Amino acid sequence: MENSLVHWIVTLVCGGVGGNIAGALLKQFNLGLVGNTIAGVLGGGLGGQLLGSTGLLQGLGLVGDIGASTVGGGILMAVVGLIKNAMSKA
Repeated sequence: MENSLVHWIVTLVCGGVGGNIAGALLKQFNLGLVGNTIAGVLGGGLGGQLLGSTGLLQGLGLVGDIGASTVGGGILMAVVGLIKNAMSKA
């Protein structure tokens, strides 16, 4: 139980960090601090679970969780930013 809770906390925090890093690097897709964090947390949770279920991260432990969550958070933030920009131009 405790290990699972730590996994989720790490996944969500790293996803939020990844969303904010992506927002800082990709200014055209930036959603603001709150938007980047929310998209990052959701992307981190999804990315961590999807990559974890494929077995690609097996053996990497916490480092794999951190990487997958950070990348997942950044990717979802960029996708949401891209959709937001496309909708505002229409």
